[in-house]
Amino acid sequence: MPTVRPFRSIRPAEALVHRVAALPYDVYNRKEACAEVAKEPLSFLAIDRAETQFSDDVSTYDPQVYAKARQMLDQAIADGVFVTDEKAYYYIYELTMDGKSQSGIVGCSSIDDYQNNIVKKHENTREEKEQDRIRHVDTTDAHTGPIFLAYRSVDAINSIVERVKKEAPLYDFTADDGIRHAVWIIKSDDDAKAIAEAFASIPCTYIADGHHRCASAVKVGLKRRAEHPDYTGAEEFNYFLSVLFPDDQLYIMPYNRTVKDLNGNTKEQFLEKVREKFTVEEKDEAVQPQKKGNFGMYLSGQWYLLCAKPEILSDDPVEGLDVSVLQNNLLRPVLGIDDPRTDSRIDFIGGIRGLSELSRRVSEDMTVAFSMYATSIAELLAVADAGLLMPPKSTWFEPKLRSGIFIHRLS
Repeated sequence: MPTVRPFRSIRPAEALVHRVAALPYDVYNRKEACAEVAKEPLSFLAIDRAETQFSDDVSTYDPQVYAKARQMLDQAIADGVFVTDEKAYYYIYELTMDGKSQSGIVGCSSIDDYQNNIVKKHENTREEKEQDRIRHVDTTDAHTGPIFLAYRSVDAINSIVERVKKEAPLYDFTADDGIRHAVWIIKSDDDAKAIAEAFASIPCTYIADGHHRCASAVKVGLKRRAEHPDYTGAEEFNYFLSVLFPDDQLYIMPYNRTVKDLNGNTKEQFLEKVREKFTVEEKDEAVQPQKKGNFGMYLSGQWYLLCAKPEILSDDPVEGLDVSVLQNNLLRPVLGIDDPRTDSRIDFIGGIRGLSELSRRVSEDMTVAFSMYATSIAELLAVADAGLLMPPKSTWFEPKLRSGIFIHRLS
């Protein structure tokens, strides 16, 4: 049963939160990160990506970059940009996009739960991607970007959240991208006890987004245990910062695909091979699939609707995913994309970018694009419950949690 406990948050002063809160560190390349920090020096991105404080000849992964992140965080706390709450609390973090809201509990989850698969995963992680965040967390002594977790909705938690949200929020601001962010502190000890007990009564939680950040946080916790062999398990380094959302509030967008060439096929040969496994219908406008087993395809200025033939569909939690159907029956056999994790001929476009981004890419540097029907949260949970892994780039969660609103110190 999951352990989720309150924590003493380091958080922005109320008047500054809208300037501090930043999108996750990994949505930017270095040039983009530098531009964001130049535009807003208080952005938490300056700490999350401290290479923005150095010339380009200093590596992103240079030890002095992580030392700078620690120095900047400590200085911001000393300057009053951040305040530290007097005691450990749970918080409510609500994000609203296009009129749809999701409200999560902010707390700290157990690294033992991660190790014991009580915090369930649906993606593999790559060690080279983990190393950067391991160094950042260890050097700053802080978790600065919360892990996005999901759980099957619990009435006891929902009722507390809805009641507390009737109070005045601690923070309430709308970011430049139009996403509204609101935060409440759950101050009642009785509510805190009820929340802890409610989480302890469910079988598990699920990583929705942030597999690499979560793995990195856990590895730092294990490193601290090795450094403190007399640890009791109560120390902060045994827990990682998380926001836990009920499954029925989450919104997954499609993760679309583009491919650089037709793998030596002419357009006619390619379409003929596609028709072996899919019905193909020309469309006069961009195609956003409306049900499972349907795909949009953009090729040579023409949109098509592809419908998977029944014989290639599956009830298997992984093989039945639309991303698997496309990969196994078109991308691999026709376009030669054997490993989408490493093949430079394929690129992935988050659904938030829209269908126009697919046609733009085809007009510039790609040849064919595919629009997807979004993976559902039920499919994600089913894969994780089966102990299986999703193909890469199966889910695109929106809206993104902001970094810098909550900071959890490890000691």
